Amino acid sequence: MPRLAFDIGFCAQLPKLQGTVRRGVFDAWEKFERLTLDQLFKDPGLKLESLKGARDPHIRTIRIDRGTRGVVLAPDSGDTYVLLRVLPHDSANAWAVKQKASINTATRAVEIRDIAVLEKLTPTYERVAPPPEQRLFARFSDGDLAALGIDGTTLRQARVLTTTEQLEVFAPHFPQDQREVLEYLAAGFTVEEVWRDVVAVSLAAKDTTRPLDPADYDTAIRHTRTRIALVTGEEELREILDKPFAAWRVFLHPSQHKVAYRPSYSGPAQVTGGPGTGKTVVALHRVRHLLRHLRDGDRILLTTYTNALVAALRAGLAELVDDETLRDRVDIMTVDAFAGRMVSTSRRPLRADEEPVRWQQATRNAGFTGSPQFLAQEYKHVILAQNLRTYDQYESAERRGRGSALPAIARPAVWRAVDEFTRRLAADGLRTYLGTCAEAADLLERSGPRYRHVVVDEAQDLHPAQWRLLRAAAPARPDDLFIAGDPHQRIYDSKVSLKALGIKVAGRSTKMRKNYRSTHEILSWSTALLVGRPFAELEDDARHDTLVGYRSALHGSGPETHAANSLEEELAALVARVRVWLDDGIAPGDIGVSTRFNRTCDQVAERLASAGIPAQRLRTDRPTTVEAVNVGTMHSFKGLEYRCVAVVGVHDGALPFPKAVTPVEVDRLQHEADLLAERCLLFVACTRARDELYVSWTGEPSSFLPAT
Repeated sequence: MPRLAFDIGFCAQLPKLQGTVRRGVFDAWEKFERLTLDQLFKDPGLKLESLKGARDPHIRTIRIDRGTRGVVLAPDSGDTYVLLRVLPHDSANAWAVKQKASINTATRAVEIRDIAVLEKLTPTYERVAPPPEQRLFARFSDGDLAALGIDGTTLRQARVLTTTEQLEVFAPHFPQDQREVLEYLAAGFTVEEVWRDVVAVSLAAKDTTRPLDPADYDTAIRHTRTRIALVTGEEELREILDKPFAAWRVFLHPSQHKVAYRPSYSGPAQVTGGPGTGKTVVALHRVRHLLRHLRDGDRILLTTYTNALVAALRAGLAELVDDETLRDRVDIMTVDAFAGRMVSTSRRPLRADEEPVRWQQATRNAGFTGSPQFLAQEYKHVILAQNLRTYDQYESAERRGRGSALPAIARPAVWRAVDEFTRRLAADGLRTYLGTCAEAADLLERSGPRYRHVVVDEAQDLHPAQWRLLRAAAPARPDDLFIAGDPHQRIYDSKVSLKALGIKVAGRSTKMRKNYRSTHEILSWSTALLVGRPFAELEDDARHDTLVGYRSALHGSGPETHAANSLEEELAALVARVRVWLDDGIAPGDIGVSTRFNRTCDQVAERLASAGIPAQRLRTDRPTTVEAVNVGTMHSFKGLEYRCVAVVGVHDGALPFPKAVTPVEVDRLQHEADLLAERCLLFVACTRARDELYVSWTGEPSSFLPAT
């Protein structure tokens, strides 16, 4: 019985396909389910055709709708066909004739390569290549490369490459698994590491006892579950066609699946990785796994930093777990909201605009001669961070991470001012958010944990007081904490060592390096904002994370930049850019516009609306709609993603924003940390884009932007 499976390359196209094309795909799948193989070849509506001049006779086309064709892998053995791409008629034929299918000798998976482009590129690079010993993969033997699945054709092409830039030219056309192997090796990983991280994870669920048959596509297709979806019914196919998130469910990479569905961790576990590497997806899958093994009465806390992310997590879990009764056993809220539930409601949290005034009053009333800003940071980064409750504790505490000297003789005055601040807050029925977390942690330590499991997303922005609360929320047992985060997206100034807080993830930490969201071109441009700057890892401040090996699985157009002479000109250019996206068939809800300031968000939303383009501010108190362009601050965009993103107002004076950066004379280290947080903020905003990124400014551009 024939059937039609779906390649991940086709699924990546889904958001761009019109409804009529999606219906055509469903109709084609239904014919494969209903007709015999002989009937398929004769069906006048499907038109399963070979291509004149095709480099591989296994690559054919089928009719999707008028003017649109699908490119399929049609192997001689077995009855499973794979839909690779859906394109306009002429484009489909032009793409199809250049492709060649093969079976990877190491991973045993089906691969597709653009053989025509590769054969055209190779002779040119061979003519200009330096001696073999100076080339990119000179230190690896043919045998080592063959063991990693590099076949003879790719070997010849890889051997001509001299730089990683040349590899980037070839990469989009290489077979998928072989491309990943070469990218890992070029990034500095050893043969053993590549085997472990790429080949071994692909082989984990495969029968390797039987000899590999290079013509057995039927078996190879079943071995390619990370890139080929074998749809079993109409409902599953409709879900894939209608809900982009469903593709993550189908195409969870083996390395991601291994982390999310590990039967049990002996203690806290952590997954880190750059934007788009699937950390949130892994965290949601982990919740799904934990729900399947939850005992009666047990509950799960799924938590993060901002309300916007809470909404995204709630929607993601609803997509992943259909059983509403199971979902009801998961509480999804911010850490601050959890703390607020735990403590008395008679005191309200202090608003951000109120806190500086309170510190000024405390400074004046206590007779402290230093700056209120210094006091606020000392309270946050030393007293609250180390959970210091008495002056004796503060007097003997180390101030690691603070860049301003504080002689012992000055500490009593600091403590008096902090005590003045906290006493007046209590008297006025107020508390800080972090103070609430500290109080809630104390309560849990006395009364006992409230959850069996705690899953944390975007963990890098949490303060030690919040971590102490989460540690107290679940008993110290296997599978107690599951943590997902990225040091490169730390947009707040909290400095954390999980080890120092009793959360030890050594031996249970996984780093993801492959981006599944942004194109290689967008990622490379955005990464230039941060390259060369160290980032403290969560588990141990003494170690540092890097972007080495961080890469994208997708290719497309590079970012577009625009320099304007005035705000009016910048807004007009933005409107024009958004109109082009809309005219290209991008839904308004798939477009995001991000800025540094709320006032600029209002100006953008008003200008788009006046131009007849539906736009809405990104809010945490109401759901967003698919009918409107989403406009929000860079902070509110954290954890979200859009097909097209415009980042506007990236000018000098906005990034870095002077008021967000501690003066050097107040604290040198805090000054550097604040500048880095501002860089990370721009990095986060730019990496929200999947397909297209547009960056604009008025006057002088931000010093953070890569040189052009």
